Amino acid sequence: MSARVPVGLSTASVWPLRAGSGFELAAELGYDGVEVMVWADPVSQSVPRLREWSRRTGMPVLSVHSPSLLITQRVWSPDPFVRLRRTVDAATELGADTVVVHPPFRWQRRYGDGFADLITELEEASGIRVAVENMFKVRPPGGSKNSRVSAFRPSIDPTDVGYRHYTLDLSHTAAARMDALALAERMGEGLVHVHLADGDGIPKDQHLVPGRGGQPCAELLEGLSANGFGGQIVLEVNTRYARSPAQRAADLAEALLFARLHLGQ
Repeated sequence: MSARVPVGLSTASVWPLRAGSGFELAAELGYDGVEVMVWADPVSQSVPRLREWSRRTGMPVLSVHSPSLLITQRVWSPDPFVRLRRTVDAATELGADTVVVHPPFRWQRRYGDGFADLITELEEASGIRVAVENMFKVRPPGGSKNSRVSAFRPSIDPTDVGYRHYTLDLSHTAAARMDALALAERMGEGLVHVHLADGDGIPKDQHLVPGRGGQPCAELLEGLSANGFGGQIVLEVNTRYARSPAQRAADLAEALLFARLHLGQ
């Protein structure tokens, strides 16, 4: 029998609440741990405070998401090399075994040139899996309603380069109108991390509760379970429009139930 796949909650799922609320909700709802999204929230940037939240709630940190967003380009350092190194250091200190990172932006030429070598160096030195995430095209400033360009180098599909480890994000495949199952197949054994969410195919990163959009969330989970998947499933769901704390908790409980049901847990 294959090992039980851990199902975690991203602290991004409770935004605009702070990371501590993610730990509390994960514990309350029965998740196996959390993924820390490092961003403007001071708690998410502090290893001692995150360690305290983990101890207080009994929720292990499964993974750490590097500050890769446009709005986090100065978190920890304006240098992306430093940011990724600090993320791997934080994951090591927190006992996480996976770091999630986005591909370089097109304008980050030096970082882009050294990105693959940096990942190899960090993985070999730390034992942490640095899992590069698939992305989606965006509307350029001043562009027409239907125009979309890739902001990432060399593309939105990390398998175009080839890395040891990948994160598959199903909200991103929806926004990109990519075949999620085909992408998972291309990632192969390098697929070690899944951001489970949904989208209905509009060119927008929706992060819906799985089952509420058009992505093959159930098929993916069932296939991973049948094939002895040895990575992690992390719910990265948008609850910012929840009408109340109870509604947020209900959405995240539904997401967890969906994951466990289709993993056969």
